[in-house]
Amino acid sequence: MSRRVLGPMTLAFGFAFLYGPILLVMLYSFNESKLVTVWAGFSTRWYAALLQNQQLLDSVRVSLTVAVTSATLATILGTLAALALAERGRFLGRSLLSAMIYAPLVLPEVILGLAFLLLFVALGVDRGFWTIVLAHATFTMCFVAVVVHARLVSFDRSLIEAAVDLGAPPWRAFLRVTLPISAPAVVAGFLLAFTLSLDDFVIASFVSGPGATTLPMRIYSQVRLGVTPEINAVSTLLLAAVGLALAGFAALGARFGEASERTG
Repeated sequence: MSRRVLGPMTLAFGFAFLYGPILLVMLYSFNESKLVTVWAGFSTRWYAALLQNQQLLDSVRVSLTVAVTSATLATILGTLAALALAERGRFLGRSLLSAMIYAPLVLPEVILGLAFLLLFVALGVDRGFWTIVLAHATFTMCFVAVVVHARLVSFDRSLIEAAVDLGAPPWRAFLRVTLPISAPAVVAGFLLAFTLSLDDFVIASFVSGPGATTLPMRIYSQVRLGVTPEINAVSTLLLAAVGLALAGFAALGARFGEASERTG
């Protein structure tokens, strides 16, 4: 078999393996039957039933709120950490800061979850919404820092020096030069942090409390009793929402990318 044929076949198999199960979830969310593995005709009854499932809707609300809040906090802290690491001059504690940023990338999530649990118990903090936000922000900020730092070390820093030489104070040089150039990486870091937070189950199961059950935790608890088509319905809605958000952020990133090219 020629490489010209083998390449497209391998690519098609890879896409089918990745997106086939997702398409099945979307398809069976419109299934009439209560059995998720038996097709009994097209129906939207499970979307109507989802609106009556208050526990599942509350879990969706908690997950989205936690993801947006923790991703925003992680993006701010991760960008600041990346700016510190991208400075040319070395400073006291730079190696320690770099090690602390990269450590969560290789640590198992169960270890991080246990560490957060012990920390909150030692501090006497009641576990709930904000403990999940803090844990997710701490966990995901290292991913933001790595993405933004890769962008900061690759662009021409003489642009910042030129802005300062022309009289711009450091904060204005950051807003007018550094931020527009690094905006695609910042947006990518936010999306990565949002996805990791929305998907996380292990860490959230350690640091959550009453009234703060995320969607992965809710789905896991229901799967043990049997998957219902309502789970397929809420998964489809989340996929649609995340797809729209990705399209919006991609357009925003492209806009900032064009602005940075004009600046360069």
